[in-house]
Amino acid sequence: MTKILTGGVGKTEVANAIKELGLDGVDVVVSSDMDAAMKLRAGQADYFFGTCHTGAGASLGVLVGLMGQPACHTFGRSVPTEDEVAALLAEGKKVFGFSMDQIGTVVPLLARAVAARG
Repeated sequence: MTKILTGGVGKTEVANAIKELGLDGVDVVVSSDMDAAMKLRAGQADYFFGTCHTGAGASLGVLVGLMGQPACHTFGRSVPTEDEVAALLAEGKKVFGFSMDQIGTVVPLLARAVAARG
C-alpha cells in the first residue's frame, strides 16, 4: 500500500481529489507539514503533496527543511507532463508542491504516476 500525505492550504481538496480517482493500492491521509516530514523520514508514508496559493515556497517549506531539497520538487503554477513526473519519481522525489489552482490537473497526474510505481 502506497501512502500519500497531503498538506498545505488545500490539503483536504487534494486528499478528496486522490480519493475520487479510486486508485488501488493508494491510501491518502490529510496531514500537517511537520507530521508528514516525520512520517516520511520514519518510513511510515511514501509521498507528500503540498499546496499553497503560489506553489512556490509555502507548499513545501517545512518539508524542504526536514527532508532536504533532493527529495522535494515544486511545480509552482505549471502543469507537468507525464514524462516530467515519471522522471522526478525515478530521481527519488517524494515531496511535491503546487498551487491551489492546479489541484485539478496536477493531482490526477501525480497520483496515477505514484500508483503505477506500486
